[in-house]
Amino acid sequence: MVENHAVVTHDEWLAARNELLDQEKEFTRRRDELSARRRALPWERVDKEYVFEGPDGEETLADLFAGRSQLIVYHFMFDPEWDEGCKSCSFWADNFDPNVVHLKARDVTMVAVSRAPFEKLAAYRDRMGWSFKWVSSAGTEFNFDYGASFTPDEADRPVYNYGTLPPNISEREGLSVFYRDGSGAVFHTYSAYARGIDMVNAAYHYLDLVPKGRDEEAERAQSWVRRHDEYGD
Repeated sequence: MVENHAVVTHDEWLAARNELLDQEKEFTRRRDELSARRRALPWERVDKEYVFEGPDGEETLADLFAGRSQLIVYHFMFDPEWDEGCKSCSFWADNFDPNVVHLKARDVTMVAVSRAPFEKLAAYRDRMGWSFKWVSSAGTEFNFDYGASFTPDEADRPVYNYGTLPPNISEREGLSVFYRDGSGAVFHTYSAYARGIDMVNAAYHYLDLVPKGRDEEAERAQSWVRRHDEYGD
């Protein structure tokens, strides 16, 4: 609780802060180790042909790399029947949109993929003022194959996030990473879902620094989130 929080002298505060610093350094070392293990995961070759529709017409998964060797796909929740993209995925998009240009400088292309038709994606992207590339996987099994879309009979079964959670809805959030080698072969190297994609939401990391934190304990997580054009003053 923020109310009745401990208040101490500067020296006492500094001692407590240094104790936490030791733990933060250990966490950073552990995070570096996990990142190395993530990069060391074995890959699986992508042999299925996927064709997406986007601003450049029809493109294959290999085309989405745009000449680079690494591709990050954000699985943006946008069911074909919906009129708007998911507000929580919109929250994530607000965070990754400005970073796409920096990723390109490190041989990484980032795109969003959704099952809604491209016309809906383009209209919503324009409304939100984003610049990242967004393509439709309508008519393909891409989102199903990579664990982000579900049939009605799967909604209540623990098939999301590697069999740990029921999706409870037709679409769920996630990201997938791919690599393209010199021969043109494409490999799936990593995917993450649910809390696993926290790492690409900078706003949450800022909230983790302040006294109230994410402040979601008394409500359903992210129930406070709005599309950025829906907040009040």
